[in-house]
Amino acid sequence: MKAYERLLSYVRVFTPSDENSDTSPSSTCQFDLARMLVRELQELGVTDASVDEHCYVYGHIPATPNCVSNKKLGFIAHMDTVSDFCDHEVTPVLTPDYDGQDLPLGKSGRILSPKMFPHLSSLKGRTLITSDGTTILGADDKAGIAEIMTMIEHLNSNPVSHGQISIAFTPDEEIGMGPAHFDVKKFDADYAYTLDGDTEGEIQFENFNAAKAVVNFTGVNVHPGSSKNTMVNAALVAMEFNSMLPSADTPRDTDEYEGFFHLYSMKGDVSEASLEYIIRDHDAEHFRCRKETMEHIASILNEKWSDGTVSLTITDQYRNMKEIIDTCPELIDYAKEACKSCGVTPLITPIRGGTDGAQLSFMGLPCPNLGTGGHAYHGPFEHITIEGMDAAVEVVLKIVELFYK
Repeated sequence: MKAYERLLSYVRVFTPSDENSDTSPSSTCQFDLARMLVRELQELGVTDASVDEHCYVYGHIPATPNCVSNKKLGFIAHMDTVSDFCDHEVTPVLTPDYDGQDLPLGKSGRILSPKMFPHLSSLKGRTLITSDGTTILGADDKAGIAEIMTMIEHLNSNPVSHGQISIAFTPDEEIGMGPAHFDVKKFDADYAYTLDGDTEGEIQFENFNAAKAVVNFTGVNVHPGSSKNTMVNAALVAMEFNSMLPSADTPRDTDEYEGFFHLYSMKGDVSEASLEYIIRDHDAEHFRCRKETMEHIASILNEKWSDGTVSLTITDQYRNMKEIIDTCPELIDYAKEACKSCGVTPLITPIRGGTDGAQLSFMGLPCPNLGTGGHAYHGPFEHITIEGMDAAVEVVLKIVELFYK
């Protein structure tokens, strides 16, 4: 099978994770795809393929006889999707020989346009895969799964010498919980790559340092007609807090290595209000300063409005994997050489987010990230090409060859 054929099958399986859940996996529907993948792995000769109680799929391809003592290499992708634009079945749409121009997405009224996504002109002549515009596509990260499966099939039909190759498909990556129950010992690899990036040829080993900040505001609510010097409007204090953050340090105004504060939820009234942020920065010192900035603002407002008006809770989420990958630069060298050998331009880019690999790297499994050929993830404009997926498969196969050369 071609990688895209597998993708078309996988995206029809409903697998959004649920950030409001306290179970693992966060949504039981992820087991539907997990069981399907176990069956497929077994059909491809991965005899020990299994899914555990937390919905992690594991399997191993034994080393060829001449490489039994070699280092072990792994490949990982995640099964869940975001919950946004994922309230009904995905209908994938193929557009052969895409003309690089505006493309209506079904009858949704949405237009996939080069004005919004300038890279679309470079995809002219390819076969584009989208949804019908009413849902996500789900290529994040079912494309990665499809490419790993296709890699396995190629290894079966075109055997090359290799050590043990470990395979894992994880749940709940989209809510930051992918590695929460990942069994590094069971996975049994010295190094791994996640296939969870964008454009084919993308090689990522630098990600954000990340934290979540929840700011609660307690007001004093009295009748507005007799509130002189008494009322403290929690909603207004919340607005004041946000106004004291650097106004240009938002996702819309930053790029590449620039960090940000992202306000993603706000609610409240005179009595109580709350703001929820994510804090991101590649640089560890800048990241620390961002957290201290929030703490300083909370302190100032408590001095102004009285202690207890502002309550700030900051929770660290993950760290920049670069400090780990810097100890094994050969992983990046293999990926760059593989891209060049396959006629794909290596794209060394920082991740403006995080992947399972970021946390796994700090769990003893160095794990840079590779592109799958997809674009515009997490929304109804998500798209990928057949040619991009084919190129991603070729790159991964070449990495295996180079790793055991």
